[in-house]
Amino acid sequence: MKTVLLSVSLLTLFSCSTKNVKNDFDYTKIEKIPDSISIEKITVHNLFKSQILAHKDQNFDSVMVVQNVYLPHRKLWDSCYGMIFGEENGKKFNNKSGMIAWNKTLMNQDKPLIIERTHTITSLNLSRMITNNLKKFNTMVPYHPAAEVSIVFTPFDGIGFGGCTADQFALELNHKSLDISYTLEKGLPHELNHLVYEKFRNSHSDKDSALSQTIDEGFACYFTYVFFDEKIQPYEAVENMTKANWDWYTAHEKEIYTKTKAYLADTSGDNPLLRNDRIKLFPDAPKTLYYWLGFRIVSKYVEKFGKESWKDLYKLSPQEVLDKSGYHDYISQL
Repeated sequence: MKTVLLSVSLLTLFSCSTKNVKNDFDYTKIEKIPDSISIEKITVHNLFKSQILAHKDQNFDSVMVVQNVYLPHRKLWDSCYGMIFGEENGKKFNNKSGMIAWNKTLMNQDKPLIIERTHTITSLNLSRMITNNLKKFNTMVPYHPAAEVSIVFTPFDGIGFGGCTADQFALELNHKSLDISYTLEKGLPHELNHLVYEKFRNSHSDKDSALSQTIDEGFACYFTYVFFDEKIQPYEAVENMTKANWDWYTAHEKEIYTKTKAYLADTSGDNPLLRNDRIKLFPDAPKTLYYWLGFRIVSKYVEKFGKESWKDLYKLSPQEVLDKSGYHDYISQL
């Protein structure tokens, strides 16, 4: 009798344990997510899908990781992740065995976060969102970039949302600093605008200046604002700020420009405008100083030249944008 009870108890425990594992992920929804989405010259790879499905059964599916995670965007793993995090870390990415090894232990690192981020993804209509955003982007922007972006889990926080080249972009789902819903919906148009603007920016003699970086980020934020038909608040388009964040900046607008304009021509990348997080010229400033300043300069340009004039910025130099915007005169009158 005791043996029977023990067997029943073990069976119940095993069943509950298996059920809990199965309940971690909605595999039916995950399996319906397309492996990739392509609109014109832009492809988004949903590599995270196979990273999760590789753990679905008792035996880890290493073949799936190679075929559906490593090979579809191999240049991302070999030439970006395999290079920028040092030789030792590079071995995790630039070969099949390395990719298999860390994907096999992926669930051991921060499983609650992976579950949470996967639930966020499956609660969205990811395919429709990406498809609609890519189509709208190509309709709005007169220049169409070639790009490859992968949505992935990684063994450590690395890129966040960015990449090494236009065909080596990644969105790291387990990057703790990212708001995944915001990034998927509003971050994609932002990053795609960077890819278009980059070609034009690199043709200017001042491409490495702090002003160039400021206009680049401000333009991407402003593009996000117009992409959503100005139905979101400006502060949402700039790093998903709160109104309180925005109000702090507007209250200090004259002081910000007055104290940072001397650094606009700097090309070191290490100045109070670009590195306020470290240098703390404005220690109480929320989010990123030059994103907000760039947005304000671009806003003033559009305010002066008309609603569709944001398209001018692709071909204007950063200095031309600043000079034509009238921002300097606007500040002097505050």
